[in-house]
Amino acid sequence: MLRRTLLPAAVALIGLLAPAASAAPAMTDAAAPAAPGKLTNLAHLDALTTSVKPPAQTGHTTYRLAEDPSLRMLWVYANALPGGGYQPTGGGDFDAAHNTYGQGAYDADDIARAAVVYLRHWRADGDTHSRAQAYGLLRGLTYLQTASGKDAGNVVLWMQPDGTLNRTPTPPDTPNPSDTGASYWLARTVWALGEGYADFKKSDPKFADFLKSRMELAVGALNRQVLGSYGTYDTADGHRVPAWLITGGADATSEAMTGLSAYVGAGGGGAARTALKEFARGVAALGGGDARQWPYGALLPTANSVSNWHAWGAHMPEGLAQAAAALHDPALLAPAVSDASVFTPHLLTSTGPDNSLAPAPVDGSQIAYGADSRVESLLAVAAATRTPGPRRLAGIAAGWFFGQNPAGTAMYDPATGVTFDGVSADGTVNHNSGAESTIHGLLSMEALDAAPDVARTALAAGHITARDGQRVVEAESARLGGGATKTTPSSAWTGESQWSGGAYVSTGPGSTLTWKIPAGDGPRLLAPVADLTDGGTGTLSFTADDRHLGTLRYGTGGPQGISPAPGALLPVTLNGELPAKSVQLKATGTHGTGALDALLIQPEVSRLVTGADGHGTALLASAATASRTVTVQLPGSGPATVTSYDATGHAHQTREVRGASVRAEVLPGGYTIAAR
Repeated sequence: MLRRTLLPAAVALIGLLAPAASAAPAMTDAAAPAAPGKLTNLAHLDALTTSVKPPAQTGHTTYRLAEDPSLRMLWVYANALPGGGYQPTGGGDFDAAHNTYGQGAYDADDIARAAVVYLRHWRADGDTHSRAQAYGLLRGLTYLQTASGKDAGNVVLWMQPDGTLNRTPTPPDTPNPSDTGASYWLARTVWALGEGYADFKKSDPKFADFLKSRMELAVGALNRQVLGSYGTYDTADGHRVPAWLITGGADATSEAMTGLSAYVGAGGGGAARTALKEFARGVAALGGGDARQWPYGALLPTANSVSNWHAWGAHMPEGLAQAAAALHDPALLAPAVSDASVFTPHLLTSTGPDNSLAPAPVDGSQIAYGADSRVESLLAVAAATRTPGPRRLAGIAAGWFFGQNPAGTAMYDPATGVTFDGVSADGTVNHNSGAESTIHGLLSMEALDAAPDVARTALAAGHITARDGQRVVEAESARLGGGATKTTPSSAWTGESQWSGGAYVSTGPGSTLTWKIPAGDGPRLLAPVADLTDGGTGTLSFTADDRHLGTLRYGTGGPQGISPAPGALLPVTLNGELPAKSVQLKATGTHGTGALDALLIQPEVSRLVTGADGHGTALLASAATASRTVTVQLPGSGPATVTSYDATGHAHQTREVRGASVRAEVLPGGYTIAAR
């Protein structure tokens, strides 16, 4: 489960680790299927919920606690049992003598997001059970919020099985104690409070008023702790970055923005509206790049690193799209559109929702949190801009849940509502199904149920038949000469990014690196990944079959500023393109010294081809500067519909093509989808 504190390179593996044993009884998910024609099945999430009567604790209360002292809670993890079913468990080491965990049994992160699942299900289907679950979880969540004192508005993350709050867990949170500052769990509490207020405003005005009062507490804490810095900027490796984001991240902030947008859209205003506007401007400032240059149009998740993107929590385009609608400010949409229609096609054709691009794809683990972030963001951008392209991309991205992943197997089961906890780069599936995975699987299923056309694409996009996107060639895989040396640092993690392959090559004047690479189907972009420093004269000149491609200059970084490490690992796309038939690549040091991490080689037109049940879908993404026409083998039978989109997701041309071999035009920086 990914949350709370961003650790070094191993952080992305947390979602794949089995948690500790539990004192809770094992559970078997009821065989309650999704409604006819529906993918959403709440059975497993229902089975993770439980009730607790907490002892009296200073500063903590909730709606009608005296009348109803029982609170709805949610187990944080669930381990798969050998004979079937799941064992609920908490986080950290379990102390059987005291029935406690090092962290706790239930946490605000998951309670907040589970409340959102039930709220959306109630809103879509009018389901009274989901309404009751949402009401109960919101009461439990607001009990975790500190209601008075200097930390009022903040949230305690963990609760033990008996209802005792654990403000200082083992291992510790950041902040610690957990209610002493802005946090991911405060952001997610704001998310749930905003959607809860919007949904209960008419059906239960008294409860909605209570949620409003708690939203005001939360916004007050955010104003006190982060928004007081609104309008001030820091420097991170020479880049100007906003200094007023929750945990310094656009990821956490965007989840709060989702709640603030719902709240403002339902009539809540004042400080919440101002907070939404200020947060949105901060998140929007972290977009950058284009189809050829890092970060390829993406919104970066953290302000202190310009070298790192992760799929989990990357709700930034969704947050901006919803804020643009709530604030009637279309100017906020530009970076969200770029993330949706430039970066996401690049990601889908290269790796899918990896846990870490830092900046090379150093962690190919994938989890539901990351896949759902893509699906929901694409749909939000499509709705806000009224453009068809991102909506169709959402269907392709949602194919992850049905087999479009490293394991080639479904990660969500509509028969049980189980979403597995993740899949590693080698295809190993973690069959545990904790709260976070279950929640984000269901959020995507609810989105698909609301968009049957997108669901049909997702179900047909579950089997990968071909993928040809950006690939990594390690610097140390070259034949080294002229004093070039392989260096293996004690840790691959630099403090803000990661050496791909755990090593790099140190170069100087006269150094040579020679690689054998496979030929391509067409021209390719070459982006050396190097440690760019603030100043310095080091250079590397790149050639392919004696054709000069460009020169890498190591000293083009900027001042370190708030970045945790000096220098920045960044890809620098060379001006010259690598010819399709070139199979030998050479780099020669001409001046100074430097550190080369890897090479990113990207086709001018990347592709992802999927097929299932007689259907086929191909996504073609362009990094070319002019239109290209390519041929793709498309699974399935019958005519194919081929639609080209520009870099904003607007449709350019649609035509019908027959035959297994499909020729398609791809606009510069845009993408084309062929389907049958």
